[in-house]
Amino acid sequence: MPRTKKKSLFILPPPPPIPQNACWIESDAYDRAVYRALRDESPSLRSLESSGSTLIPRFDALLQDLFCLLFKYNVIFHSAQAVLPSAAVNRVLLSALHQGELAQLLRETTVLDEGKAGLATVLLGEGVLRLLKSEKPLTRRDLLDLWNLHKQEEIVQEKISEAHEAKELSNDLGREGKVAKETKEQLAQAAAKLASEARAEEARLRQQAQQLSEDLARVQKELETRFRREAIKVAQDLDDAAQEAEAWSLAIGSGYKSSPGRQLELGKRLAGNEKLKKLSHMVGRMKQHALALRRKIFERTNEEVFEVSIGTELSRLLPHELVALHHPVLRKDFARRFLEGELLLYSLRGLEEKGKGPVVVCLDGSSSMAGDKEVWAKAVALTLLQIARRQRRLFRAICFSSADTPLQVFDLNPRERYQVEMDTVMELAEYFPGGGTDFEKPLDAARECLRQSRFKRGDIVFITDGECQVRPEWAEAFRADKEDMGFSLFSILIDVGPSSLGALKEFSDKITTVSRLTSEGVTDLFVEL
Repeated sequence: MPRTKKKSLFILPPPPPIPQNACWIESDAYDRAVYRALRDESPSLRSLESSGSTLIPRFDALLQDLFCLLFKYNVIFHSAQAVLPSAAVNRVLLSALHQGELAQLLRETTVLDEGKAGLATVLLGEGVLRLLKSEKPLTRRDLLDLWNLHKQEEIVQEKISEAHEAKELSNDLGREGKVAKETKEQLAQAAAKLASEARAEEARLRQQAQQLSEDLARVQKELETRFRREAIKVAQDLDDAAQEAEAWSLAIGSGYKSSPGRQLELGKRLAGNEKLKKLSHMVGRMKQHALALRRKIFERTNEEVFEVSIGTELSRLLPHELVALHHPVLRKDFARRFLEGELLLYSLRGLEEKGKGPVVVCLDGSSSMAGDKEVWAKAVALTLLQIARRQRRLFRAICFSSADTPLQVFDLNPRERYQVEMDTVMELAEYFPGGGTDFEKPLDAARECLRQSRFKRGDIVFITDGECQVRPEWAEAFRADKEDMGFSLFSILIDVGPSSLGALKEFSDKITTVSRLTSEGVTDLFVEL
């Protein structure tokens, strides 16, 4: 009887790998590098990503897509087959933003400007968070479905990887021929089983994705409408916030535009914060006035001749060099030495920097300073900070209120180059403790500060509305210490509302008021320190 030939076991191939891309908008290496740099430099962007990722999967991809949508000149969407199903909500939000005049309005400001595009991304991302937390139109059940879909994607990817590995192992051993036939069949059966499981999980994934697509279709219109409302608010605030951020960095910083990440952080803090906007404008105006005044005052400082050098500065030529211009031969030699920078000059040594030491500012943060007084006080303090930076002087601010409230100390330019710490400046600008008023505690702290080696030869500036009293014995001890240590105390009375000079006279060397900033009294404020 003829022997029947046994059929070889057919191994069902595993399904193709699912997409690994969660972003809908095409981006190149440069776009991704710019976004990574913004993310690294912006705590707000990282915090937003962390908060959103607890609500829906692929929120980090949504933020990157929002940035690319606003930043890239040419926006191209991937096909649905090239993106993970769990990022379907992202596509609805991006489409709502990309259609119509709204996209054009936003992109007029943000295209190829990483700072503004990053700021808009943060503001829009916060709008998405508000939508998700409101549970309208997406409910908790919808969000749970998204997470289930995300989990199913991970299961499918794992099953497909196992099936491919099993198939490759079975094929490799079959080619080598060193394994028993029975073992080969067992390996083939295992590979077929894994491939079948992978296909079953992949079918379940497609079913869940289809269900999610149908659910999103029912709420898509409402979701797009709500997100457009958030985007309209961002469009209205974006340009102002970006301009405010640039103005703030120029007014408070080092006089040049900040990096895009710093601009993003500033714009985020300034967006909707009227107090900081008002403070920025006031510091900008006050800074220009103060610096112009200082240039005028020190235009002709007391100087003395202290050495002879060589150079090309014609205004400081020695007399005999000028005599040489009258002789035709010596005139040619003068021209040669001028070109080679070898003319004899006198050098001047000025006395402007003599006696300039650190500045310790005590800033009143009591309840009576709320409103315009607070803005005026901080504007004066931050203007003095700019002068201290230019003169390479350390600057410390001590914010105080009642005796029970801990003092808040801000070192605003602690590094070697005296560059302003913008984060610390923003903390000072936003800090306001409120409560009662105690003068003795901050002034004692300022005295102790001046005893430190880094702050020796410094002076104290006391900014308040003056509504407090000090003990006579304390005032006497303070005056004695001031005489022994050789420092001065300059008080600035914030007299834009109720104020009092009484207590300040007890311990101040000089007193001026902010109302005198429009008069000649501004000299006392910005020049004598």
